This record gives sequence, C-alpha cells and structure tokens, in this order.
Amino acid sequence: MAVKTESKKTATAVAEMPAKTEKTYEGLTRQQLVEIYRLMYLSRKLDDREIMLKNQQKIFFQISGAGHEALVVAAALALRPGYDWFYAYYRDRALCLALGVTPYEQLLQAVGAADDPSSGGRQMPSHWGYTKYNIVTRSSPTGTQFLQAVGCAEAGRYFSRHPEAAKKHEGDYRQFKDVTFQGDEVVYCSAGDGTTSEGEFWEAMNTACNEKLPVVFLIEDNEYAISVPVEVQTAGGSISKLVSSFPNLFIEECDGTDPVASYATMKRAVEYCRSGKGPALVHGHVIRPYSHSLSDNEKLYRPDSERQKDAQRDPITRMQMFLVRENILNEDQLDKLEKSVNEEVQAAADRALAAAPPATDSIYKHVYSENLDPRQMSSEPQTEGAARTMADLINVCLKDEMRRDERIVIFGEDVADCSREEYLKQKEIKGKGGVFKLTSGLQMAYGSDRVFNSPLAEANIVGRAVGMAERGLKPVVEIQFFDYIWPAMQQLRNELPLIRWRSNGKFSAPAVVRVAIGGYLTGGAIYHSQCGESIFTHIPGLRVCFPSNALDANGLLRTAIRCDDPVLFLEHKRLYRETYGRAPYPGPDYMVPFGKAKTVKEGSDLTVITYGAVVPRALQAAQKIEREQGVSVELIDLRTLSPYDWEAIATSVRKTSRVIVAHEDTLSWGYGAEIAARIADELFEDLDAPVRRVAATDTFVAYQPLLEDVILPQSEDIYKAMESLAKF
Repeated sequence: MAVKTESKKTATAVAEMPAKTEKTYEGLTRQQLVEIYRLMYLSRKLDDREIMLKNQQKIFFQISGAGHEALVVAAALALRPGYDWFYAYYRDRALCLALGVTPYEQLLQAVGAADDPSSGGRQMPSHWGYTKYNIVTRSSPTGTQFLQAVGCAEAGRYFSRHPEAAKKHEGDYRQFKDVTFQGDEVVYCSAGDGTTSEGEFWEAMNTACNEKLPVVFLIEDNEYAISVPVEVQTAGGSISKLVSSFPNLFIEECDGTDPVASYATMKRAVEYCRSGKGPALVHGHVIRPYSHSLSDNEKLYRPDSERQKDAQRDPITRMQMFLVRENILNEDQLDKLEKSVNEEVQAAADRALAAAPPATDSIYKHVYSENLDPRQMSSEPQTEGAARTMADLINVCLKDEMRRDERIVIFGEDVADCSREEYLKQKEIKGKGGVFKLTSGLQMAYGSDRVFNSPLAEANIVGRAVGMAERGLKPVVEIQFFDYIWPAMQQLRNELPLIRWRSNGKFSAPAVVRVAIGGYLTGGAIYHSQCGESIFTHIPGLRVCFPSNALDANGLLRTAIRCDDPVLFLEHKRLYRETYGRAPYPGPDYMVPFGKAKTVKEGSDLTVITYGAVVPRALQAAQKIEREQGVSVELIDLRTLSPYDWEAIATSVRKTSRVIVAHEDTLSWGYGAEIAARIADELFEDLDAPVRRVAATDTFVAYQPLLEDVILPQSEDIYKAMESLAKF
C-alpha cells in the first residue's frame, strides 16, 4: 500500500506540473513550419511542371515564382484570405496557394481552360484573380496595381465610415455589385524591384502615406528586372532607402529566402497597417533561380558564378536544412512529404490537361455588363424652370446623383470647393469647384470624404478610381483637360475597360471619367484644344459619350453614373456655357439611353452625321443652305460614340442617299473614318454620291485665332461640303 500511495503522489505531482511549452519560431509552430515548407515545395513543383508542359507544347507560356516562395508564403500567413485584399503579381504563386487556391486551379490557367477561375482562358498563367479570397484580377503591365491597391484601401475606409452605402439598390449598378468590408482590413500589394521604377509606384506611395492608408507594399527584390540589374533600375540599389523620407511609412527589410524572418517582418508590417498608423513597405531580398520567363534566357546576361551564388540561398534547400537541423522533420519524413506533393501536382496536371477549353463564341461575353444595358436605360424629362447651360445641368446631375447614391465619390484636380476646410467653415472664401466650376458646391453639400482634390497626377486619379470601383464604390472622377489625359493612359487602356473581360466576369470597375475636351476657344492652343476621341472608342469595354447640349449632357451623365460599365464622359469646353443647347432642369431621374442618336433636324436631300461642338456649326450650315439653295439636310447628333446608333445612320442614309460625316478631330484616322467605311461597305447601293468627311486639318490646334479658324472645321467648311455633295 505504501508503494501504491507513493506512486499515486508522484503521478499527481507530475499531472500538476505545467506542460512543456512547444518551441515556436517567431510565433510559428513546428506544424506550421512543415506546412510552410509544403506550400513552398508545392509552388516550386508547379513551376517545374509548367516548364515541362511548356517544353512539351501543352501550355503556351510560363513565368515562375521560384526563389520568392518563402517570402510570399510568410506574407499570406500574416494576412487573412477573404478578409484582407490582395493585389498579387505574377511571382506570387506560393502566396495564392497559401491563401487557399488549389494546384488544379492554377494549372487550369496554364492550359487556358474554360473553368480557369482567374480568367477562363483569357490571360496568361500567373495572372491571379480569385473572388473567394479577395485576390483581385491582375494584368501584365507592371505597376498598375499600386494605385488600384490604394483605391481599394480608400474604399474599405469609406464603407467603414458609410456602412449604409454598402446596401444593394434595385435598378442601377448597385444591384449587381456586392460589397464586403471590414473595419481593420489591410490591402496587400506586391511587385518586383524593377517595378518600383514606374511613376505609379511613387504616386501610390505619396497618396498612401498622405492618407495613412492600410496598404502593405511588398517589394520582392531578386535584383533583376528581366536582364536589367537593380543598380541600373534604382538609385543607390535599394528601394527601401529611397522611400525612407515618406511620412507615416513602416519600412523593414528582410531575408526573403527565410520564411521565419519574413513572417516576423510581415507580421509587424501588417499589425502597423491594421492599427491605422499608415502604410508599410517590406523590402524582401529573394533570388530568381530560373530565367524571367521561358521566353528569356538568363545565361545571356548572368554568369555561372552569380547564378551559383544565388543557388546557395535557394529557399527550398534552406528550409529543408532548417527542418532537419531543428529536428522538426527527418530525411525520411521530408521524402514522404515531397513524394506526396509530387503526386498531388501530377494528379492536378493530368486533370487540368483533360479540362475543356473555352467555347470560341465565349469571346464576346463580359466585354460589357450583361446585367444592365445602358442602351435600355431611359426616362422622360420632367422639366421645370428657366433654360440652363450645359455646365449647370452637369452640376445639378452630380448633386442629384450624390443625394441618391451614397457610393458616389468625386475627385480630381481642383474639383473640391477648398481642401483647407476651415476657410469654408469660416466663410472666408467662396470655393472653387473645378476650373470650369462644374463641381462647385458639391464638397460643401456632401463633405470632404465624398468630394476631394487629388494630387496633380492623372494616373493617380484613374488608378485609384479603378481600385474603388472594383470594391463597389462609384467614383466619378475628373481629368481637367483632355490634353493631359495621357499619363492615365495605362489605366484607361489596359485596366479600367478590361477588368470585366479579363476576369471572365468575376470583377468589374464601372467608374465614370469626366473630361473637358475640344477647341473653338480662342487662345486654347496646342495643349488646351485637343480632341482624340477615336483613341478611346477603339477600346472594347469602354463606353464613350460626347453630348452637344445641356439636356443630353444631364441625361447621359445620369445614365453613365447608374450603369454598370466604365464610361468616358467627354464634355466640350466651348459648349459649357453656350447659348445653343440650353434647357430647363429635366428632373432627378432623367436618363438618355446610350447608342441612341438624336435627329436634330429632319431632311430629305443629304445627311450630316456629327457630335459635340460640330453639331451647332452643322445646324447653322444646314439652315443656311436650305434657306439659300433649298437643300434639305437631315442632321444626326450621335450623342454617344461607343456604342453608336447605326440604325439611325442607316435609316437616314437610305432616305437621303448622300452623307457627310463631320467631326472636330483630325481627318486622317479620325472617328468619322469608321462611320464612312461602314456606310460604304453596308449601304453602297443606297448611295448616290461618295461619302464625304469634314474634319480638322492633320495638324495641332494653334494659339492664334486666325490659325485655329483654319485648322478646325467651321460652319462654312460644312456648308461647302453640303453644296458640293448636293450637286454631285
């Protein structure tokens, strides 16, 4: 009994002793470290499998994440899938795996399968986009993600302050745009070191730091941008040193081939952002053991000595050694894990290779919204009051829509009444509201978080708008002059209109970009008088409006704001306050459908097809030739350029058998060329004369009014074309 009693006491004492605490590594458990290695190895094996498939001509492109695996798996562990937001670049295969994407899903993209969840076979491999995990669709242009990530973070903050705005609403884009947000979400945005040479990186850093936005910028520095080394790309060879003067910015470097060190750094960066202190930049030093892509041969510019030095830092090998050294796994266990991964990759590849390709007729899906067609959005005006200018009715439309829809935010250069709000509150100033006063009073009516000034940077405006619109906001942004739209061209051409199509309908960005355009200004000169609308009508996925009068401007802008597509809304500066085209207020719900032309004047002898500021000039010419020569002209105002009203054009041409296409842009390769070509192609038998075009000279617009008058099409030019065509 004595022995038994002693044994019982001993057992009790042992039970009461605290359990031995398992060793952790910067908070990571042994089990987590094994999973980290599994994900890293899985990522590398998927790269290797894709390389093999490319060499067998079973896939069509390959770009790897090799050498970056440790850093980005650590990043994923520090963040929350489906909670935080991710703008991941093409080296982030391992990040996506760690967030929950399967090897099969990644290989579906490689083979271009119909079931590829990122793009349905529309984008290259490694262009990630998964709605389930908030991994936002990415594209090939380097650096476009930076400003979009900033806009995404702004949207999250906005919805936190305006939770009612997240509710769905029947009858406009909100019905089809789900909004999710968290009070402390973080936006992850990654890029290679070379991408920090892009101007949009600096614009994004400026805004993120200025607004203390919760964005983690992860720079994965493998010291090469294809063949260009870091010392050529970056002054001093270190991006983290270059950005060190930005305020509110957490900056830390780490060894990106060490997952434990990377996790510790990422965890600190994420905590900093999540606490609301501002953005973070993590500068992770990684390697690139493979060429930039299979289209590149790094042996042409990297000697064996350099490549061998990198190989000594390979994160896969380093992690294997770490696991063995720490007695977390032995060699047999490693072999078993790796064999299991190899089998998983083989099975996923076999399954992906058997997946069906997209149907060829699917290419037309998701160019535009299939939920809401702006060609069907219309209502009758309920007019009241005196006639008002185009500028007035654009302003009142913005006020009406902001009152109706709390998701609308308006920003751009000078659009606010005054950024220093205390001047407004103390009534020391009247307020600006845009260089043309079209946004006057909006900030005072709706607050500075809904109407605000941007930096003087057009890409900043449009890129942020893209990120906001992806999240469900309705940014209505302003480019002050069309002549200065070009810094935003990357966002306007490769991002905003393509997001729905390239993601196979998973993402969309129905923003509105308002732009003052055109000449006839007397003194506008080269850089304040340009047109160039045909450049944008060439872009599938982008709606383009160009009203000629106040009523149409009001109704088309309202349709643009409520529709589910991105819209470029062109406003002719000369028409803002013209006597021509003034109209009474049409009510808060007046909409003009896209793709529906207006017959400004009925006629029987010839047709003039035009838009914008040429409409009143063509009308003047038509009235003159009818009065002087009895020629009856039918005048068609297109109103929207993409889509345009082909039915109205064809009906009129069949009636008159003679047609002039007139526009303010240059003659050669101008918008009228497409209309003229289609008339000649499809209506040739209905024509009694050649299709004529009247347009600007193939020069720039000069400052001297005498020169401007010669360069831009005038009423007399249109009159002479009418006279000549009528006599043909």
